[in-house]
Amino acid sequence: MTRAAARRHLLTLEYLGYLESDGHFFYLSPKVLRFSGSYIGGATLPKVSQPLLNLLTNQTSLIYSVMVLDGYEAITIARSAAMQQEDRVNPYGLTLGNRLPAHATSAGKILLAYLSTDEQQQWLVHYPLQRITKFTQTNNAAFLKLLNTIKEREWCYSSEEHELGVHAVAVPIYGQQNKVVAAINIVSPTTRTTKRYLIEHILPLLQDTAREIRRVI
Repeated sequence: MTRAAARRHLLTLEYLGYLESDGHFFYLSPKVLRFSGSYIGGATLPKVSQPLLNLLTNQTSLIYSVMVLDGYEAITIARSAAMQQEDRVNPYGLTLGNRLPAHATSAGKILLAYLSTDEQQQWLVHYPLQRITKFTQTNNAAFLKLLNTIKEREWCYSSEEHELGVHAVAVPIYGQQNKVVAAINIVSPTTRTTKRYLIEHILPLLQDTAREIRRVI
């Protein structure tokens, strides 16, 4: 796209109210929230998930999210937060609507694991694996093997692949025709919980919640 064409698009979006400008730079305006508001208000999955996520937080004082796949990224469409946790970590992606690189998150890998083999190959062509931390997987063959393992066991543990000091566990949420439509995960500081605790105590809660969501969507 040429600079002139890009500027025309920006000026049009400013005229429509979706951008603001100081004369040199353009910024998103609050009007863009209408798009996310329409989705959150009309979609069934966020409405169904929210009270169940809140219940999990009340039970465990940990942070939970429901995420869906959109191209390269996993998007948070519902989330909870442990309001009384003084040492709470605030990892990327815990804000509603945040977008995270799918290959470096537990929920994202769950969603990728349930694509077909051809879809996974095409995804890697379009979105080459990028290193975010020293723990991020960037080898295609190893990544595809990991996705196969995740699909077989139906859960994913991820540690410090997107943010140091943070680990997570995710499970799939099935919709109609036994198709995975989202993932539910728990995110926690590595200083607060161990891998063993997440898998032995929190994973069963996630699996129960995913089944509950499936029954009502």
